Amino acid sequence: MNELAVAIPWLGSRNPKAARGVVLALMLIAPLIAAMVGNTWVRILDFALLYVMLALGLNLVVGFAGLLDLGYIAFYAVGAYTWAFLASPHFGLHLPFWLVLPAGAGFAALAGLILGAPVLRLRGDYLAIVTLGFGEIVRIFMNNLNYPINITNGPQGVNMLDTLNLFGWDVSRHIPITDNFKINSLVMFYYVFLLFVVGSVIVIRRLQVSRIGRGWAAIRDDELAAKAIGINTRNMKLLAFAMGATFGGVAGGLFGSFQGFVSPESFSLMESIAILTMVVFGGMGNLGGVILGAIALSLLPEILRSVALPVQQAVFGQVILDPEVLRMLLLSLAMIFMMLLRPAGLLPAHARYSRPELAKTGRVTE
Repeated sequence: MNELAVAIPWLGSRNPKAARGVVLALMLIAPLIAAMVGNTWVRILDFALLYVMLALGLNLVVGFAGLLDLGYIAFYAVGAYTWAFLASPHFGLHLPFWLVLPAGAGFAALAGLILGAPVLRLRGDYLAIVTLGFGEIVRIFMNNLNYPINITNGPQGVNMLDTLNLFGWDVSRHIPITDNFKINSLVMFYYVFLLFVVGSVIVIRRLQVSRIGRGWAAIRDDELAAKAIGINTRNMKLLAFAMGATFGGVAGGLFGSFQGFVSPESFSLMESIAILTMVVFGGMGNLGGVILGAIALSLLPEILRSVALPVQQAVFGQVILDPEVLRMLLLSLAMIFMMLLRPAGLLPAHARYSRPELAKTGRVTE
């Protein structure tokens, strides 16, 4: 939150405490403001929080450890399909969320280890190609594991997934306040997702300032030097892949419970590229920057869609550019302008240490 608060123009530098209060207030009232415009925008905010979790998990791998991963969406798919298998009529299982969600995280972490073990010696472009292939392999498997034994239901996907039920409270149900007013379930999903995002930020922040986080930073900056000072680069890389995948698995499980339906088309290569763009756009290695990048690139395409389509209809009498084309165009332009104007992202990470106070004093404490 501190990074986001400091980024607020004028107030962030003059009164950081007030800026933190503004950030907190915006997080709490955002769905209420969106609900005034329409439930569609609340749903967009819900998906934005899922993208924030995915971006935070990928930032562990790319931003902290310096391992380029273009197949991160595969872990998202593992978590979503774990929820589909264990909490739907597909296999007749309806396990509670406190079993299904950790299972999805565990299977995703296992997938991260399976990916990480063979690629320990790869770097740069070669690592990117292998991870890209891994992501596509998972998607193709999900698309074809319906014959001779129907496991994933193929391209039709799995529907009628159980919703998120928190110890007897069904999050998908509206909460009636009065006869004429009720709280929409989309708003409740927003606050549940927000809790998971806050928990993710706390865990990742503690990892960042720990010996593990400094080990990842050493590997990112110079792997040979990291080996020379005694860091077990093999285990640290595997831990980065597993930890990053865990957050993707949790986000996938939440996506399944929220959407009620999963299919392979939700986990395409374009989604991996979009998540990586969010990390680079916000600032690799900076938690506040990653959150800002994920929210900005989740909301801006929808805002552009709502503005550009009526403009095209009014000017040309027809829609020339499809909304999905506009989304990819925006992502491309965002990356181009960031590389030209701010190569380190909207909120660059501290170059020396994971904590700014140590960068100022020049001390490293255990």
